Amino acid sequence: MSPALSWTIAIAGAYLLGSIPVGFLMARSRGIDLRAVGSGNIGATNAMRALGKRLGLLCFFLDVAKGALPTGLTARILIHQPMTSAGAWLWFAVAGAAVGGHMFPVWLRFRGGKGVATGLGVLLGMWPVLTIPAAGAVTLWVVALKLTRYVGVSSCVAAIVIPPLTWAVLALGNAGRLPLLWEGRVPSTPFLAATALLAAFVVFKHRGNLRRTLAGAEPRIGSPVAPSENAR
Repeated sequence: MSPALSWTIAIAGAYLLGSIPVGFLMARSRGIDLRAVGSGNIGATNAMRALGKRLGLLCFFLDVAKGALPTGLTARILIHQPMTSAGAWLWFAVAGAAVGGHMFPVWLRFRGGKGVATGLGVLLGMWPVLTIPAAGAVTLWVVALKLTRYVGVSSCVAAIVIPPLTWAVLALGNAGRLPLLWEGRVPSTPFLAATALLAAFVVFKHRGNLRRTLAGAEPRIGSPVAPSENAR
């Protein structure tokens, strides 16, 4: 199989895996349409509001897995030492396809979730370069959530901090102060550009949450589930 065909299959497979609407299917199995309750989103946060903490966490971990599996497998099967800019961009194409599948699933007429959990999954799957930034972002997300109880605000804060954390990890790794498990220098440009784009997408997808937060209309974690604006 040619490298071009292998990468095409990897990208297409990542999109199809990412596009599986886990939260929507879990809620539908209980007679609930997530698009008609809460924020109207099919992601883990709205699933937690509608289905409870246990099923919401299950949805979150499955959404994370949709990103981690394709990116992790791609690194082990298709990317060879040393890491090159071309290999990094193709790796990010797989990662972007997984996140894009969650955000724009073909099964739901391209109306999906916000991509936070699946985005976290692709960062964890891009071991080890983005694993530390992902861990830092999760820590900041937890702190922000405890302080504000707004998932949207916390997600945006966590996403924004990923590019500078990535820069720090690459700088330390390429200086020999942090093992990155790749031979030679790891190219910085693809990782910095891709994480900046990911952060911009997360903020863009949460623009409605941010507007409602500023207006005092955004529900906090623990608030009662209300009908979605999409269903009104």
